[in-house]
Formats: sequence, structure tokens, C-alpha cells
Amino acid sequence: MNHDRRVSVIGLGYVGLPICVAFGRTEPVIAFDIDPSRTRELAEGKDRTGEVGADDLAAADLRLTTDASDLCQADFHIVTVPTPIDEINKPDLSDLLSATKTVGGQLKKGDIVVFESTVYPGLTEEECVPILEAESGLVLGEDFGVGYSPERINPGDLEHRFETIVKVISANDAETLDALDRVYGSVVKAGLHRAKDIRTAEAAKVIENTQRDLNIAFMNELALILDALGMDTQDVLAAAGTKWNFLPFSPGLVGGHCIGVDPYYLTHRAEMAGYHPQVILSGRQINDNVGFHIARKVIAWLKDNVQNDKPRVTVLGITFKENVPDIRNTKVIDIIRTLDKAGVEVQIHDPSADPRHAKAHYSLDLKPFDKMEPADAVVLAVAHAEYLDGGWPLISGLLKNGGGFVSDVRSSLDRTQKPEGIMLHRL
Repeated sequence: MNHDRRVSVIGLGYVGLPICVAFGRTEPVIAFDIDPSRTRELAEGKDRTGEVGADDLAAADLRLTTDASDLCQADFHIVTVPTPIDEINKPDLSDLLSATKTVGGQLKKGDIVVFESTVYPGLTEEECVPILEAESGLVLGEDFGVGYSPERINPGDLEHRFETIVKVISANDAETLDALDRVYGSVVKAGLHRAKDIRTAEAAKVIENTQRDLNIAFMNELALILDALGMDTQDVLAAAGTKWNFLPFSPGLVGGHCIGVDPYYLTHRAEMAGYHPQVILSGRQINDNVGFHIARKVIAWLKDNVQNDKPRVTVLGITFKENVPDIRNTKVIDIIRTLDKAGVEVQIHDPSADPRHAKAHYSLDLKPFDKMEPADAVVLAVAHAEYLDGGWPLISGLLKNGGGFVSDVRSSLDRTQKPEGIMLHRL
């Protein structure tokens, strides 16, 4: 499908870069980011997120730039900047509103701006459109159009890609929606869903991840109950999973910039409307406390079994998800900080995370395996492929005399192969 638009993408992270490459295979794309180090490394064929390979970068026709004036060369602008939460779990819109101001300053008559960042229902029209109009002097509906198309990028997922996921699109009017259909339809092969309006598409985005968050919260609460009963969660799930309509969720740490964040956008907007959500916030509370529970299990074992005043624990994995380098909103940090407050010496390894980012974001020093001291306990927090390939020999090799306590958070290790002398905890 052909379209008569020139695309720009604002924000070249996990969401924006795959979009750039998808369009860039067949047409030139203005690829904008405020971070010059990001555009430089992409120009060299390197993607720190690991989502796009060097060959795909080389094959894409990208005008990598940090100069906002280059956006004037495009007339279809896709905004894909982060929308995190702050320290009290409220939406942090600073990047989104700043990007909106940048685009507004370059907006021309006839342009279309599409937002893909996670927002709460109503934000695009209530917050972003006034900025676009103020910065450009143009009027929505008369001079330019606005759309919302929620991103569905799943970091580290090689199967569900931008082109192979059904794309929800919405716009301020029918003409703009038709334009979104043509542009996105030129690269998205899985099909498009035309939402009733922008608010509907915004709401769809936040409930997608909120639903998953609640399902995992039930699994995490189940894990807490079964732990109190001295039972193994995976044994129970294996039995329950034989029923044809049992949903295959499992307990775990829920971090990252989607599932651990999006529910708070929905609850924030609900409270603005005078409704206090109960189920959603209860689920969030459960998931936000999983890291503390894991740390407490480790600490309890150390108190009963280790005599020295400074026990040592090795934590394997700091990223929010296996086999990705992203450490934003990782819940492993809750395990580390709880252990540290209890007087435990913590040493951390991660084959995917950038040590510089760990230091800058969390003041953590990552260690290579050859610098590790033998530990009293190991927490396998993130199931990176390197750890699974190493299996029990790798884990036991990190323990003092090959024995001690192991917390296998995701139940990734084969417990039937567990060496003697190791006490195994599984969430």
C-alpha cells in the first residue's frame, strides 16, 4: 500500500527505532532524538536496546538527527517518547510534553501528529493538542490532524514485531483516520483496527497491560499463600493448568516500562474523575512487594544458617526482563536494597545490562564472574539465557563449597537436578 506522506519519528528507543526501520525499508524517514550519543551509535550500526540488528539498520533509509528543524521535512510525525511514573507512582509526562512542544514548533498546515506513548484516556486531546496549537499557531481540524496509535512493542520478542502485531489507530476526524490507515497499512501486515475515537484507543492501551498485571498479581498472591502453606507454586499451577480454560500465567517480578507502569496511568485518570480503583491498585500493591518478599526469604535463611556478621549474596540479573539490557523500573532493585539494609553484602552480575547505566541509575557496581567472591546465597532474579545455559553447575559454583541457599525467582532451573547441600526457594 502506498501513501503520500513523509514520516518522522520522535524518540528512538525500544518503540521508535523499530518503527523507523519498518518505514525506512521502503522510504526515507526523519529519525529524531534529543540524545546525540544515540543518533551517533545508530549511524554506526549499533543499537544499545538490541531490538534492531546492524543489517536492518543499514538497510533502512534514516535521516538520523538531533536538529528539530529537520522535522519540517516530514508531514506525518510519530511521537514515541517514554511516559514513566514518578516516585509516588503518578504519571511523569515531562518527556511527552517536551516532545509535543518540539513537534509543535515545526508543525505546518496539513501535517498529522500521531502519539504512540502510553497515556491515560483524554490526555492527547486535553494536554497535547493545546501545546501543538500554541506552539504552531495552527488549529486542530482546520490546519492539522492528530492521531493516537498505542505501541505494542515487546522488548526481546522476535516473533511479535511492529509489522506483525495488529495496530490500533484513532484520529480526531475521519480524514485523518484514513491517512493513518494508509501510512501504517503500508508497513503493518497484521492488520489495523480503527478505534471509535482517540480516547477509546488510549483506554485500550492501558487496559491491555493492566489486565496482564492483574493476572500476574493473582499468581503472586497465590505464591505467597502457598509459601505460607509450605507448598510449591509450580506444582499447583501444573495441576490447575490441565483444565482447558485455565490461563497460563506465572508469578514473578513485574517491572519495566509497560506492565509495571500503565495501570498507574489508568488509576490516576480514574481518581481525577472521582473514582478510587480497588482491584487495580490492590494488584499493583501485590506486584510491587514481590521483591521484598524474596529478599525476606533470603534474609530469614541467612539468619538461621550463617554465623558471620556479614553474609554475602550474589544476585544474578538486574534488568527488568530476561535477555534485554533495559534496567528501567526493574524490581530486582527492591531485592538488592532490602538485602543491603539488612547488612548483607550484595554482589551483582548481569550479562545484558550496561554497567554504566546500572551505576548512573541505581549506584550499583556490576561484577564479572571472575571477580565474584563465594556467596552464602544466590538469587537468580532474571532468567537470562547465559544463566540457564550454565544451569546448576554455574549456580553451585558461585556458592561457598557449592552449597547454600538459592532463590530461583522464575523457577527456571530443573529442581530434579539440584545438587545436594542447596536449599531451593521458588516463587
